[in-house]
Amino acid sequence: MKLDVPGLDSLELTGERVLVRVDFNVPLDAGGRITDDTRIRAALPTIRHVLAAGGRPILLSHLGRPKGEVRDELRLAPVAARLAELLGTPVLGLDRSCGESVRAAIAAAPEGATVLLENVRFHPGETAGEPELAQAFARLGDVFVNDAFGTCHRAHASVAGIARHLPSAAGLLLRRELAAFGRVLRDPERPFVAILGGAKVSDKLSVIENLLERVSSILVGGGMAYTFLKAQGVSIGDSLVQDEQLELVRACLAKAERLGVGLLLPGDHVVAERFAADAPSRVVAGDVPDGWIALDIGPLTRERFAAGIAPARTLIWNGPMGVFEMEAFRAGTEAVGRAVAECAGYTVVGGGDSVAALGLFGLTERIDHVSTGGGASLELLEGRELPGIAALGTVAG
Repeated sequence: MKLDVPGLDSLELTGERVLVRVDFNVPLDAGGRITDDTRIRAALPTIRHVLAAGGRPILLSHLGRPKGEVRDELRLAPVAARLAELLGTPVLGLDRSCGESVRAAIAAAPEGATVLLENVRFHPGETAGEPELAQAFARLGDVFVNDAFGTCHRAHASVAGIARHLPSAAGLLLRRELAAFGRVLRDPERPFVAILGGAKVSDKLSVIENLLERVSSILVGGGMAYTFLKAQGVSIGDSLVQDEQLELVRACLAKAERLGVGLLLPGDHVVAERFAADAPSRVVAGDVPDGWIALDIGPLTRERFAAGIAPARTLIWNGPMGVFEMEAFRAGTEAVGRAVAECAGYTVVGGGDSVAALGLFGLTERIDHVSTGGGASLELLEGRELPGIAALGTVAG
């Protein structure tokens, strides 16, 4: 698994056209207005670095899932406007992302301007990793910088493909991400605690398998915990379960026991008669009654999990403990979030729901590293090679 990649100091930027893959996949409201500009802000240090070095930033990004078709509601014009406000320097938003007209527009752009190309996923060849499209993108620049950690697990034309044609390096955001995960995965200070949640155990089982070789303990909550509990013979009522994963989960439990890794599961639960914000709820210990659904960890489990988090010197959290979007089933995720924020060790939080929970509870600034990549961070935790990272630095400058 490649984590050591060349940085911006490895590239000549002065006077160069610098292709920068960014992640501007921002949420938009029905009127096409940006509702959260966090991802745009995250790219600012790299863009400013290129400008300060005398380079011309040419930005590539996707927005949404247009599936290879031009969709006006997924054009990047609102992003270009917001980026100009944040940068305080000119941003030229183009209505295409490659071709001779784009090359001409880049050449004619005023000095000190940033160029934002149109949504790269308007091309069907983008997600297919089409070599010809990657080459067409590469013709627009002299060097390539990947600063989009959230897409690095994709072998897309604008992510991995361009790096096969141009000298390339990681941007400042991507380098921070890799430094954080390198610290967690390579030589973590112990005790090393992992907290995993979310709905489906199938989404996290490979992560657990890989982390069992590294961690001191794993705390499992959310809907995925109930497949584990059923595998242990606990009655789970109508709670979420993936029966097809039971044998794999039993093997995972056996591996944890063999390695001496503590695998903590909920012992009490906040249950409801139906999946709804206004559903009557109560706390039960042990078995979940028939006809009831577990939607959050209970108060005793919150205390046990907090006690397991407190001594950690390295900690990774990915996935909520319950349906935190509903106030009645939020307390477990909040309790874990606050315990992580209070932990004196090095803390890394990834995954969209966990990051959203931190924001909801006002805890973001108390975490050492909040990852910008959900799928990418999970694949790193699985020990997988990310195509967008593996490709960097493979062409000599």
